[in-house]
Amino acid sequence: MDAQSIKQLFDQVRARKLSPDEAVARLRHMPFEDLGFAKVDHHRALRAGMPEVILAKGKTPAQVAGIFAKLAKHGRNVLATRATKAQYAAVRKELRKAEYRELSGAIVLEQDTRKYGKGKITVVSAGTSDIPVAEEAVVTAEVMGNDVEHLYDVGVAGIHRLLANRKVLTEARVVIVCAGMEGALPSVVGGMVGVPVIAVPTSVGYGASFEGLAALLGMLNSCASNVSVVNIDNGFGAGYVASVINRL
Repeated sequence: MDAQSIKQLFDQVRARKLSPDEAVARLRHMPFEDLGFAKVDHHRALRAGMPEVILAKGKTPAQVAGIFAKLAKHGRNVLATRATKAQYAAVRKELRKAEYRELSGAIVLEQDTRKYGKGKITVVSAGTSDIPVAEEAVVTAEVMGNDVEHLYDVGVAGIHRLLANRKVLTEARVVIVCAGMEGALPSVVGGMVGVPVIAVPTSVGYGASFEGLAALLGMLNSCASNVSVVNIDNGFGAGYVASVINRL
């Protein structure tokens, strides 16, 4: 544990936000807490600025609930992505205030309402079928303490829908664009704004889209120089990187 982390604990004790016993308990569980099936990284927020996030896929409901409960004890927001309703039911037995965001498949516990972002993050989806991935980006960015706006179903097949919302795009500090099919939308948005654009290829489309590979390659070949690309369907990664940028 580094000196800055220890100082933060002492400051909380002096401000009577923590008792000495609670401070000792936190020291005991840093930098990680071994649950046998998982080593919960309590030090992540101090190192990287944001807490560890749980990838629920592949874990049992009991494992997700166990990790979730341990992270929640530190008073920060907690997020589990790619979660099922069964996993949510297990978490809610431990934490009644946890919410399930069905569109994104995310479990969220909001305990810290402070805003850490310096501007707005706007999440754009090309089509309605891309919304689940876009919602994962929205939820991630919100949990990380950002003001988030979304703009859905504005793909290039009806470009007037996007142009009608130009003001929304120009007000953003970071734009996330989720698109399947040929993945053209991020290049269009990149040509309209002077901020970072994070492109998210989705596995939406017919045969030759190859479950998002065509969109991924199209986005990697974007001629708009302010466009960067995350992996297929990685709304979480886009939301996280956008949060990092928005804190700078």
